[in-house]
Amino acid sequence: MRHELTRKKRGQRKCKKCGNNKGLIRKYNLYLCRRCFREEAALIGFKKYS
Repeated sequence: MRHELTRKKRGQRKCKKCGNNKGLIRKYNLYLCRRCFREEAALIGFKKYS
């Protein structure tokens, strides 16, 4: 049953907010595109330095 593992391929990964699949940030299981990440970063708790 190894084929039934929940591995997502590039086409199946989408931004949680807008559904875009380009420029996706997967680190820390965020699954946000770079545009949505910039909008949501402060709310999530990320800080911008310099």
